[in-house]
Amino acid sequence: MVKIAKLALEDGTVLKGEAFGYETTKLGELVFSTGMGGYTESLTDPSFKGEILMSTYPLEGNHGVSEDWYQSDKVQVEGFVCREVCREVSNFGPQKTLDEFLKEFKTPGISGIDTRDLTLKIREKGSFKAAITTEDVDDDKLIEMAKSQPSIEDVDVVPLVSTKEIKMFNEDADKKVALIDCGVKKNIINSFLERDIGVILFPYDIDYKTVLDYSPNGLMITSGPGNPDRVSETIETMKKLSNRLPIFGICMGQQLIAKSFGARSYKMKFGHRGENQPVKDLNTGKVFITSQNHGFTIDKESLKETDLVLTHVNLNDGTPEGISHKELPMRCIQYHPEAGPGPNDTRDTFDEFSKMMDDY
Repeated sequence: MVKIAKLALEDGTVLKGEAFGYETTKLGELVFSTGMGGYTESLTDPSFKGEILMSTYPLEGNHGVSEDWYQSDKVQVEGFVCREVCREVSNFGPQKTLDEFLKEFKTPGISGIDTRDLTLKIREKGSFKAAITTEDVDDDKLIEMAKSQPSIEDVDVVPLVSTKEIKMFNEDADKKVALIDCGVKKNIINSFLERDIGVILFPYDIDYKTVLDYSPNGLMITSGPGNPDRVSETIETMKKLSNRLPIFGICMGQQLIAKSFGARSYKMKFGHRGENQPVKDLNTGKVFITSQNHGFTIDKESLKETDLVLTHVNLNDGTPEGISHKELPMRCIQYHPEAGPGPNDTRDTFDEFSKMMDDY
């Protein structure tokens, strides 16, 4: 027996489809992600906290789900929307189906939606506040729930995904990096460990003196969800550490570092989410295909008022994809070099930062 699920948007649209996953009702911002795979990595990416994720690829679930692919310890999205969900796994390694995976982490899913049409709508109008339900909820009530929720701009999401305590990885390594966790992915940590670099993971609101007490060789501000304007604690810590250590920032990390030097950020119309975003290195002229997941970006014009230099741009819309400092040892990028999911075009970024720590 097919169970009905609903997706309501703040503009009054209600879409009906087939329910899968957990029986519940959730609120969030509806966003789309492009790419042909990697749904497990995306669903567990902390940067999707507060979002209802829609896949533009028409079939999800055929690979199943393996814990080896998790980017955190749980599903982070509020709900999952797809054209068709495959309930039979066609892969030898996975431990569970997509339906079982969402049930385990109490996350609703809806399939049978015209995701192509809905993606075009988001591209035209921008991301929507939305409500998804696999329960019996009246249409008008669901629309009101979607409308009345706060905008993602006004929600403190980083505290929900950041570590609550300091954690050490490979603590016997000769070289260590301090990671301020705004929503770190496991692949970021693993990318350092693979290079025999120890990792000290700090909460987003750690004070700068505690970071220095651990004598790290470098500092990274990680990726994370939501509005960088609401992560003032990390910005203030960054201001105190900017001339004390080599700096590396990924995604939200770039935005927070830029803001600590006086740049501004803004909410994008529908953001960059997926595995196929083209980025140009302005120094070499090379173009990379990158994995991305963000709804906010730096105001390119505001960089001119700072000591920061634009190094990379997105070839689709010209938004900043990389910055450096005119004098300090600092490298920031808006994309995800660690992949998970996505291409490995830019994995050598971690090698470059490792060398920066050595040179410093």
